[in-house]
Amino acid sequence: MARYIMEEMPDIQKTGKRITYPKFARIDNASIKELARRVGDVSGFSAGDIEGVLLQTAIEMAHLMAEGRSVKIDGIGTFTPSLTLGRDKEREDAEEGGKHRNAQSIFIGGVNFRVDREMVRNISDRCRLERAPWKKQKSSNKFTPEQRLALALKYLDEHPFLTVWEYRKLTGLLQTAATTELRQWGHQPDSGIEITGRGTHRVYTKKKIVEEGQ
Repeated sequence: MARYIMEEMPDIQKTGKRITYPKFARIDNASIKELARRVGDVSGFSAGDIEGVLLQTAIEMAHLMAEGRSVKIDGIGTFTPSLTLGRDKEREDAEEGGKHRNAQSIFIGGVNFRVDREMVRNISDRCRLERAPWKKQKSSNKFTPEQRLALALKYLDEHPFLTVWEYRKLTGLLQTAATTELRQWGHQPDSGIEITGRGTHRVYTKKKIVEEGQ
């Protein structure tokens, strides 16, 4: 039996509406040893052999993705590597004669995962939910969205970039709310904040002001 809570999203659009969404109450990590043991219990193979196969599979997947290929595992999903610029590296200028980035400036930024629909169906068929008995977590209401934006901009005046973790400390928002709000600031043209990097390397920086005539 899995438990869920209803978590509240920040009202960045100032609609006055309190929007909530369901979220698993607690998510912990199942180790590779536990996975291997469970597969061994139903397959007849030893847990040690299965663990070895899984570890080698991870290595071979890395080799394939290092070649710029996706890896599709039926019933699980598709893994696709993504690239990002190194920190403190300026973006390439698309204009003729502009700055260009070489391979030394580009790194693997993460791996995007698109789940197989069969996996979603399998999870859904087996998932039995009940509401968690404890009180739902709430993000702090100490600051308005405008005040949180001001805190972020002030932080960026003194630091080269802002992470979700730092934004949580500044504002008191929970992980999901902080991630969503920062992403919205990053896509809002007049916020003064822009998104740099992708995946686990995604950070938020202060938007550079380009003066007319430059």
